[in-house]
Formats: sequence, C-alpha cells, structure tokens
Amino acid sequence: MNAEKKITSTWLLWPALFMLVAFFLVPTLDILRASFFDPEFTTKHFVKLLGSSVYLDVLWRTIKLSIVVSLICAVIGYPISYFIVQRPRKQQIFFLFLIFIPLWMSVLIRSYAWMVVLGREGLFNSILIGLGITDQPVKMLFTTGAVYVAMVQILLPIQIVTCYSAMSEIDLDLIRAARILGAKPWQAIRRVFLPLTLDGTVTGAIIVFMLSMGFFITPALVGGRKDIMMANLIEFQVNQLNWGFAAAISIILLIGTVLSVIIIKRLSKILTRRLVGGGNA
Repeated sequence: MNAEKKITSTWLLWPALFMLVAFFLVPTLDILRASFFDPEFTTKHFVKLLGSSVYLDVLWRTIKLSIVVSLICAVIGYPISYFIVQRPRKQQIFFLFLIFIPLWMSVLIRSYAWMVVLGREGLFNSILIGLGITDQPVKMLFTTGAVYVAMVQILLPIQIVTCYSAMSEIDLDLIRAARILGAKPWQAIRRVFLPLTLDGTVTGAIIVFMLSMGFFITPALVGGRKDIMMANLIEFQVNQLNWGFAAAISIILLIGTVLSVIIIKRLSKILTRRLVGGGNA
C-alpha cells in the first residue's frame, strides 16, 4: 500500500516538473546562452553592464525599491491579516473577497488609475485645494513616492493572503494560554504568535520582493526618469533589438534577486531565533 502511494505521489510530481523545466529552466538557459553568444562567445555585455555606474545604480535602485515595498507590505499586511483571522468564518470570507477584488484587475489598469488619482487635477490635489491646505496642485505624479504608493497598493493583497494562510493554521488558544500564564497582550503576540507566523510573513515578503524586481509598467507610468528599473532597461534593449545585452541584464537581475532572497531568508532565521530566545527568557 505504501509503495502504491509512493508511485502515485511520484506521478503527481511529473506535471509540475515538466512545467518547471519547460517554462523556467529552458527559457533561463536560452537567455543565458544569448547573453554569452552574440553570435560568438563574448563577455562584452557583462563587461558593459558591470562596468557602467549608470547600470549599477539602476540595479541598486531596483533592489532598494523592492526591499522597501516588501517591508511596507509586510508591516501593513500583518496586522490586517491578524484582524481578519480573528473574525468569524463568514466575515473572514467577506474580507478575503474584498482583498481579492484588486487582484482580478490588470496591473496596467490599476497603474493608469493611480495616474488619474495623483495627477495635477486628480482626486488628492482636488481634496488638498478644497480643504485650503494648498493653493496650487502638488506634484505627486512622476515621483518616487508615487511608485512606492502604486506598487504597495498593487502587491499588498498578495502579502495579506500569504500572511492569512500562515495565521489561519495557528491555534489562537496558544495566545489565550499565554495570557492566562501572565503574559500581556503584546508579549503574547511577540513571544508566541509572531514566531509561529514569521515564516509565512517572510514568504509573503519574498513573493512581493520578487514581483517588485520585475516591475516595469508601474514605474514607467507613474515614476520619473530617476525611477527607471532593470525591467525597464530590458524592455528598452529588446525594443532596440539588442538581444544579447537584454539577456545579460536579465541574468544579472536574476542573480541579484536570488542573492537578495537568500540574504532575506538568513536574516529571517536570525530574527526567529531571537524571538524564540526572547520567549524562553
């Protein structure tokens, strides 16, 4: 019986493995080939990319923006998820439905909506002028702040759903037990609930981070010239038919994303050990 289950579980893995190889591994290897063979073997694309301070600044800007967006989403999404998981089941379903609604809309449409809201004659400026806070429209569109706001709004539902999935697996009676044993509400959350849900929170932040690293529509629409990201560079090079250089940028972006994720995972493990250690103290 165990042998049959093992065989069945093995066969169930094949579709996932096929999709991983066909839609990730093969395209990645093809991009790697294009970055080094143009058409003969060359490293000129990587030398050009890593030897230019302009491209390195764009890479650092992309990583920094993605980290900040993932941190903001984690800070905002965690208490929202905690609020939802404490509601009755019917209310949880209702709140999750509201959170899923933005995910059903195109990123392009939501980015254009932010252009309307943040424009000189948009909703925010109309409110500020109507309240007498300012006499002239404030420049909100085509700024770095607009990129942060738009990206957080677009990616926050993913963080909330991921945190909720982790929190819904936790027995809330553990918090009540900690309160009975003398812990204050914040102590019960910090020493009991937070360590148990930290992995799910970090997973959501990593998903947001990886998605942010590949954003190009939102920064292109609501950001300025100083908000160009690596994905925008790739799009520009592809439009110019510079396939080799575009492939090299893609490889560097992939390496930067993987290294950043590894660092985030390491830091989360350190934080988890400190929280657990603080709980045992």
